[in-house]
Amino acid sequence: MLVGFDHADDAGVYQIAPDTALVQTVDFFTPIVDDPYTFGQIAATNSLSDVYAMGGRPVSSLALVCFPEKADLNILERILAGGLSKMMEAGCTVIGGHSIRDEETKFGYSVTGLIHPRQVLANEGAKPGDALVLTKALGTGVISTAIKREKADPAWINAAVKSMTTLNKSAAEIITGQAGTGASPVRAERSSSAKDGFSVHALTDITGFGLIGHAREMAVASGVTLEIEVDRVRFLPGALEYARQGAIPGGLTNNRDFAACAVASERELPRDVEDLLYDPQTAGGLLVSMPEQDATRFERAFGDAYRIGRAIAKGEKPIRLI
Repeated sequence: MLVGFDHADDAGVYQIAPDTALVQTVDFFTPIVDDPYTFGQIAATNSLSDVYAMGGRPVSSLALVCFPEKADLNILERILAGGLSKMMEAGCTVIGGHSIRDEETKFGYSVTGLIHPRQVLANEGAKPGDALVLTKALGTGVISTAIKREKADPAWINAAVKSMTTLNKSAAEIITGQAGTGASPVRAERSSSAKDGFSVHALTDITGFGLIGHAREMAVASGVTLEIEVDRVRFLPGALEYARQGAIPGGLTNNRDFAACAVASERELPRDVEDLLYDPQTAGGLLVSMPEQDATRFERAFGDAYRIGRAIAKGEKPIRLI
């Protein structure tokens, strides 16, 4: 076992040969949009994300289905079709699955990826002086809550859906220097620069624990403090408005209750902005800790990437908001 429960990492990694390790993860949840096909796409995108967050290449998956006995099977067919479309985009083969009867629909996948044992990108390893780079805007949690309350603007829904159905594949391949090759992401060592890739010290994806929660895990695992420039953080269209209107998911409150004690703030933040830092994300972006020069190159190579702060020497709290 190369990566397990120690640092609450994104996936487990198990070595099976000198040059091969398995990346294993599982994720499923209830519908967060009305359209079954789109829900399937989002569930697949979210399930695949943890493999990309380890620097791996997804190769196979098993579908996990909970579906009401008397519900329309055409709905289930559309969910499965949506999920399959994203698995095909990822080059990940669906090789089976399991279904049970349940009063509440749930869907997701167990995903297996491949990686070289020396090329694992974990959430530990961030170094003082690193730049912090994020690849997606925040806000899917509050927008999903607004959708459930039937108070969401169609244009804002579409922007959130686009984010939640965008694979982290391109960003991961650019980070590892394999964009456009169709090959497994490879690097000499995760802490050294590759000719066409980037030096990456720590990597994670932003999902259910929100930006603060996942940044805290990276900071604690790495023995540093992550300094986040709040004004640099981007939010999805409508996210701030829905936060002001009180479209707060239960997961956001849970995230704040758990992680707020790990945060030091240099200034008083508007409540809506603070809420979104704890907002649980579905299929969120990658958070990368990398040297300044690599961050500049990465921002140029992947247009959606943007800096949100830096890693500094370990302080009183794991997270410092400025």
